[in-house]
Amino acid sequence: MAVLALYTFGIFARPAEDPANDGFRDLNDPVFATVDRAPGLIARSGYASDPGPQPWGPEVYPRAYHERGDGWSPATLSLWTDAESVWAFTYSGLHAAAMRRGRDWFHKPAWPPYALWWHDGADPPIWAEAVRRHAHLQDHGATPTAFDLRRPFDRAGAPMVLDRDRIRALKPARDAT
Repeated sequence: MAVLALYTFGIFARPAEDPANDGFRDLNDPVFATVDRAPGLIARSGYASDPGPQPWGPEVYPRAYHERGDGWSPATLSLWTDAESVWAFTYSGLHAAAMRRGRDWFHKPAWPPYALWWHDGADPPIWAEAVRRHAHLQDHGATPTAFDLRRPFDRAGAPMVLDRDRIRALKPARDAT
Protein backbone atom coordinates (compact mmCIF):
# COMPACT_ATOMS: atom_id res chain seq x y z
CA MET A 1 0.00 0.00 0.00
CA ALA A 2 1.23 3.49 -0.85
CA VAL A 3 2.39 5.81 1.91
CA LEU A 4 2.75 9.57 1.72
CA ALA A 5 6.27 10.92 1.23
CA LEU A 6 7.07 14.46 2.37
CA TYR A 7 10.14 16.46 1.37
CA THR A 8 10.78 19.90 2.89
CA PHE A 9 13.47 22.39 1.91
CA GLY A 10 14.60 25.86 2.97
CA ILE A 11 17.61 28.12 2.55
CA PHE A 12 19.01 30.10 5.45
CA ALA A 13 19.04 33.85 4.90
CA ARG A 14 22.40 34.03 6.71
CA PRO A 15 25.21 31.44 6.76
CA ALA A 16 24.19 28.29 8.66
CA GLU A 17 26.44 28.94 11.65
CA ASP A 18 25.45 32.61 12.00
CA PRO A 19 24.08 33.46 15.47
CA ALA A 20 20.90 34.67 13.71
CA ASN A 21 20.06 30.95 13.28
CA ASP A 22 20.51 30.05 16.96
CA GLY A 23 16.73 29.89 17.45
CA PHE A 24 16.43 27.41 14.60
CA ARG A 25 19.22 25.24 16.01
CA ASP A 26 17.70 25.43 19.51
CA LEU A 27 14.37 24.13 18.19
CA ASN A 28 15.76 21.53 15.79
CA ASP A 29 16.13 18.59 18.21
CA PRO A 30 12.87 19.30 20.08
CA VAL A 31 10.96 19.48 16.78
CA PHE A 32 12.49 16.19 15.63
CA ALA A 33 11.53 14.61 18.97
CA THR A 34 7.98 15.87 18.43
CA VAL A 35 7.76 14.54 14.87
CA ASP A 36 9.09 11.17 16.00
CA ARG A 37 6.00 10.88 18.26
CA ALA A 38 3.53 12.38 15.77
CA PRO A 39 0.46 10.33 14.86
CA GLY A 40 0.80 9.17 11.28
CA LEU A 41 4.60 9.37 11.00
CA ILE A 42 5.98 6.10 9.65
CA ALA A 43 9.68 6.99 9.43
CA ARG A 44 12.05 9.81 8.58
CA SER A 45 15.43 9.95 6.95
CA GLY A 46 18.42 10.91 9.00
CA TYR A 47 21.51 12.70 7.80
CA ALA A 48 24.96 11.25 7.17
CA SER A 49 26.51 13.91 9.42
CA ASP A 50 24.20 13.41 12.41
CA PRO A 51 23.34 10.67 14.87
CA GLY A 52 19.83 9.29 14.55
CA PRO A 53 17.97 7.50 11.77
CA GLN A 54 19.95 6.26 8.80
CA PRO A 55 19.93 8.53 5.74
CA TRP A 56 17.89 7.43 2.73
CA GLY A 57 20.67 7.74 0.17
CA PRO A 58 23.12 10.58 -0.37
CA GLU A 59 21.75 13.98 0.53
CA VAL A 60 21.17 16.23 -2.46
CA TYR A 61 19.42 19.57 -2.78
CA PRO A 62 17.07 21.18 -5.29
CA ARG A 63 18.25 23.59 -7.95
CA ALA A 64 17.39 26.60 -5.74
CA TYR A 65 20.29 25.62 -3.47
CA HIS A 66 23.65 27.19 -4.23
CA GLU A 67 26.60 26.18 -2.07
CA ARG A 68 27.99 29.16 -0.22
CA GLY A 69 30.30 27.44 2.21
CA ASP A 70 27.74 25.88 4.55
CA GLY A 71 27.79 22.44 2.93
CA TRP A 72 24.09 21.91 3.65
CA SER A 73 20.65 23.48 3.80
CA PRO A 74 17.68 22.53 6.01
CA ALA A 75 15.73 19.69 4.40
CA THR A 76 13.67 16.74 5.63
CA LEU A 77 12.38 13.54 4.06
CA SER A 78 9.72 11.44 5.79
CA LEU A 79 6.92 8.94 5.26
CA TRP A 80 3.38 9.38 6.62
CA THR A 81 0.15 7.42 6.63
CA ASP A 82 -1.94 10.25 5.18
CA ALA A 83 -2.16 13.96 4.38
CA GLU A 84 -4.25 14.78 7.44
CA SER A 85 -1.43 13.58 9.70
CA VAL A 86 1.05 15.78 7.84
CA TRP A 87 -1.27 18.79 8.17
CA ALA A 88 -1.91 18.19 11.88
CA PHE A 89 1.80 17.98 12.68
CA THR A 90 2.87 20.82 10.40
CA TYR A 91 0.34 23.39 11.52
CA SER A 92 0.13 22.73 15.26
CA GLY A 93 2.33 22.54 18.32
CA LEU A 94 6.04 23.21 18.39
CA HIS A 95 6.46 22.84 14.63
CA ALA A 96 3.87 25.53 13.95
CA ALA A 97 5.60 27.80 16.49
CA ALA A 98 8.91 27.24 14.69
CA MET A 99 7.29 27.97 11.32
CA ARG A 100 6.00 31.31 12.61
CA ARG A 101 9.64 32.27 13.14
CA GLY A 102 10.69 31.17 9.65
CA ARG A 103 11.19 34.74 8.46
CA ASP A 104 13.87 35.10 11.12
CA TRP A 105 15.95 32.33 9.55
CA PHE A 106 15.03 31.62 5.93
CA HIS A 107 14.84 33.29 2.55
CA LYS A 108 11.29 33.71 1.36
CA PRO A 109 11.11 30.80 -1.07
CA ALA A 110 10.61 31.30 -4.79
CA TRP A 111 10.19 27.51 -4.85
CA PRO A 112 7.74 25.18 -3.11
CA PRO A 113 8.75 24.81 0.55
CA TYR A 114 7.71 21.14 0.40
CA ALA A 115 6.46 18.41 -1.91
CA LEU A 116 4.25 15.39 -1.22
CA TRP A 117 3.75 12.23 -3.28
CA TRP A 118 2.45 8.70 -2.79
CA HIS A 119 5.32 6.23 -2.48
CA ASP A 120 4.75 2.56 -3.35
CA GLY A 121 8.22 1.10 -2.84
CA ALA A 122 9.25 -1.40 -0.20
CA ASP A 123 12.28 0.81 0.49
CA PRO A 124 11.91 4.45 1.49
CA PRO A 125 12.39 7.11 -1.18
CA ILE A 126 15.90 8.50 -1.55
CA TRP A 127 16.85 12.16 -1.40
CA ALA A 128 17.41 12.31 -5.18
CA GLU A 129 13.82 11.20 -5.83
CA ALA A 130 12.57 13.83 -3.38
CA VAL A 131 14.46 16.54 -5.26
CA ARG A 132 13.01 15.30 -8.59
CA ARG A 133 9.48 15.41 -7.15
CA HIS A 134 10.11 18.86 -5.72
CA ALA A 135 11.27 20.10 -9.16
CA HIS A 136 8.18 18.57 -10.76
CA LEU A 137 5.92 20.48 -8.36
CA GLN A 138 7.82 23.71 -9.01
CA ASP A 139 7.69 23.26 -12.79
CA HIS A 140 4.17 21.84 -13.25
CA GLY A 141 2.16 22.70 -10.16
CA ALA A 142 0.25 20.10 -8.19
CA THR A 143 -0.23 16.78 -10.00
CA PRO A 144 -0.35 13.19 -8.75
CA THR A 145 3.45 13.14 -9.28
CA ALA A 146 4.01 15.85 -6.65
CA PHE A 147 1.59 18.07 -4.78
CA ASP A 148 1.04 20.21 -1.71
CA LEU A 149 -1.58 20.29 1.03
CA ARG A 150 -3.61 22.98 -0.71
CA ARG A 151 -4.09 20.75 -3.78
CA PRO A 152 -3.66 17.16 -2.56
CA PHE A 153 -4.22 13.94 -4.47
CA ASP A 154 -5.33 10.59 -3.12
CA ARG A 155 -3.51 7.27 -3.58
CA ALA A 156 -5.34 6.68 -6.90
CA GLY A 157 -4.19 10.03 -8.28
CA ALA A 158 -7.52 11.86 -7.93
CA PRO A 159 -7.80 15.32 -6.37
CA MET A 160 -8.94 15.04 -2.77
CA VAL A 161 -10.26 17.17 0.06
CA LEU A 162 -8.61 16.87 3.45
CA ASP A 163 -10.79 15.60 6.29
CA ARG A 164 -10.86 18.61 8.67
CA ASP A 165 -12.50 16.59 11.46
CA ARG A 166 -9.66 14.07 11.31
CA ILE A 167 -7.08 16.88 11.37
CA ARG A 168 -8.69 18.33 14.51
CA ALA A 169 -8.68 14.88 16.12
CA LEU A 170 -4.96 14.44 15.34
CA LYS A 171 -3.85 17.80 16.72
CA PRO A 172 -2.46 17.93 20.26
CA ALA A 173 -5.23 18.67 22.77
CA ARG A 174 -4.11 22.24 23.49
CA ASP A 175 -4.15 22.98 19.72
CA ALA A 176 -7.50 21.30 18.94
CA THR A 177 -9.60 24.48 19.08
